Amino acid sequence: MFHKALQLRFKESTVLEVRFQDGYIKRYDVSVLFEKYPQMKALKDRSLFTSGKLQGFYGIIWSDELDLETETVYEEGITLRRAKPAPYSDLGEKIISLRARRDMSQKELSEKTGIDQSDISRIERGMANISLKTLNRIAEALDAETEIHFIDRP
Repeated sequence: MFHKALQLRFKESTVLEVRFQDGYIKRYDVSVLFEKYPQMKALKDRSLFTSGKLQGFYGIIWSDELDLETETVYEEGITLRRAKPAPYSDLGEKIISLRARRDMSQKELSEKTGIDQSDISRIERGMANISLKTLNRIAEALDAETEIHFIDRP
């Protein structure tokens, strides 16, 4: 199972923090990789280190030669805390699943719906409070139906 990374922060030296969709926030020092992967020593350069970006949900990339799977951070990093999961993460997961089954990229979904790709990304990460109108546009583009349930609390 892969854990989706939502946010990346650079801390002191070669330490980074990653917030995952399940709410876990993990700290990882990339210097542990220096012996095994000597090219990673380039990340001692603070300006290069802080230039890293999340690549999708599953990787951190600095250059063509320097990258790190976020799953490594999740599995080997230190858990700092568990925050509340993204508020609409279940909805985002469903949209990702439907889009994958339709073999459709975020860009293609954006083009079909007229919704900006960055907004599609936020929706899929569970970070957007999506309107019913927007939800229906996405469902239509994915050849799906929108169904809303109210569940009585025990």
